[in-house]
Amino acid sequence: EWVKHRSSDRFVRNLSSIFNSGVYKSLAKEVLATTAVATFLVIFNGLTGGYTDLDGVQHEALINFLPMLTLPLTPFTLLSPSLGLLLVFRTNSSYGRWDEARKFWGLNINHTRDLNRMATAWYGHDGIPIDPEKRAEDLRQVSLLTWAFVRSMKRHLSPPDEDETAYIEEINSRLSPSQADAIASATHRPNRALYDLSVAIDKLPMHFMRKNEINKNLSIFEDTLGGSERLLSSPVPLFYTRHTARFLSTWLLLLPFAMYDPFKGSWNHVAEIPAIVLASVFLFGIEELATQLEEPFTILPMQGFCDKIGANCDEIVSWRGQGLDAKSVVEENMDAIAPSR
Repeated sequence: EWVKHRSSDRFVRNLSSIFNSGVYKSLAKEVLATTAVATFLVIFNGLTGGYTDLDGVQHEALINFLPMLTLPLTPFTLLSPSLGLLLVFRTNSSYGRWDEARKFWGLNINHTRDLNRMATAWYGHDGIPIDPEKRAEDLRQVSLLTWAFVRSMKRHLSPPDEDETAYIEEINSRLSPSQADAIASATHRPNRALYDLSVAIDKLPMHFMRKNEINKNLSIFEDTLGGSERLLSSPVPLFYTRHTARFLSTWLLLLPFAMYDPFKGSWNHVAEIPAIVLASVFLFGIEELATQLEEPFTILPMQGFCDKIGANCDEIVSWRGQGLDAKSVVEENMDAIAPSR
């Protein structure tokens, strides 16, 4: 993907896909409104101020008792920096929320690996014989409940009607009926999954100091969950987003009146219409980008994160642990580097 992202034909590709953009498709009503104003203005001023036919002949106004509708361009020029600052702050604050949410999931990915690595490597203590079947089952539970937590967190942060059916199907297919029912019926599912994971860790046969180290990861999971809930429940203040949207909408709806005279060089000022369309698409697009970034959990690939975490944890707990290696890793490495003579 990075090769494609930085390829030299990215500009052509981005321009050719402009009509397939989800951001631009969502702006249909706004762009239609400003285009309608510009079209009305060109027709109305042609009727009240005169027009040129297709043969280039100038005609007098058909409606003499109404004035032409125009505005000076100066107020729009003076207000442009203020509008730009509002849009920049709106976009930056929304991107900051997206970046914070992505870092929370990055911590989840890192510490789920850390947790399962420590559980696998530290399983058993004091030379007590290890039952391979019991070890495999205990670590399988740790891996499954690690996945159950992140999957429940994903469900917890998703819209109510978006993920419920898939979530229930997934936990029923991977967890035991009692475990799946306990998590699915909980009021706060991620907390229940985290509790079950804590219990599974407590049952592992290892020194309590090592369990304490493993449990530090669970505290980090609680922090990422709480931080994500804060982002979900606390959007950018509504008075700011509403003021920005009202400022931008009013500015673009009135802009055709100020742009009428600058386009007098085109036939009946008609070039104003596509210019307004482009200005509306790009400026409304900035505000739409900020709106989508403001709710990061709808655009982050959380399902992919969960699948990746599940696969990584399953792989880690499948590795051999202490007491099961025929020869220690250190001895194997030393033999490879400096074989005995």
